[in-house]
Amino acid sequence: MENIAHKWPPTKAADQLGAMFAARFSEVSPSTGASGMYTPTAFREARLPELHAAIDAIAFASLISTTATGLQVSHIPLLLAPEEGACGTLYGHVARANAHAACSGASSLAIFLGPQAYISAGWYTGKQTHGREVPTWNYIAVHAHGTLETFDDPAALRRLLVQLTERHERAMPQPWRLDEAPVDDIDRNLAAITGLRLPIDRLEGKWKLSQNRNEADREGVLYGLDGMADEGSRTMAAAMRAANGKGTVR
Repeated sequence: MENIAHKWPPTKAADQLGAMFAARFSEVSPSTGASGMYTPTAFREARLPELHAAIDAIAFASLISTTATGLQVSHIPLLLAPEEGACGTLYGHVARANAHAACSGASSLAIFLGPQAYISAGWYTGKQTHGREVPTWNYIAVHAHGTLETFDDPAALRRLLVQLTERHERAMPQPWRLDEAPVDDIDRNLAAITGLRLPIDRLEGKWKLSQNRNEADREGVLYGLDGMADEGSRTMAAAMRAANGKGTVR
């Protein structure tokens, strides 16, 4: 099995954004049997710092909780507190009218999806030689498992909003601060939301970046992605280049 190095420099440009999601790859032992994401060894990332870096970079998740009546799903920004617990803790909030506000104690999963792109079978060298190739999809994903907790303490909610705002405003030329809003408006909004806390029991990481293909096939994939006009393909190409430790592939 090839061992492919990944790097993680957080940058803005589309051709550099993919590198932000490409952490160093190393083989780890297969899954212990716990239910979760199908992850062949070639694509598995289990190092906590790399998984935490991906969560922070992606920042937006699909939160899925099991309830007596079925699954409850919300798409929300989540903030990682890496120092809380063995695997870290996630924080977010939903409207009180959202059924997720009543899911305290529910077994939950937060899915963070990073760069993703379609990979054509025509980009592999085998297409021209034997034709036995099929298309696939490359992507980076992190799954965070845990038991959901809720809170409604106004002081705790305010601290969360301050932290979320600082996290997402930090790239702005003139960052907005929560205390710029009228106090009564902040209080009214605090009364309308419920805080969510997800202590992470288990993390899964999948970096599917053509590590299972040979060098010629990876170069063909990069050439194909470079020819696409969409930002997702360019971001995936950047992630693959970072994974292979290459600035350009031609």
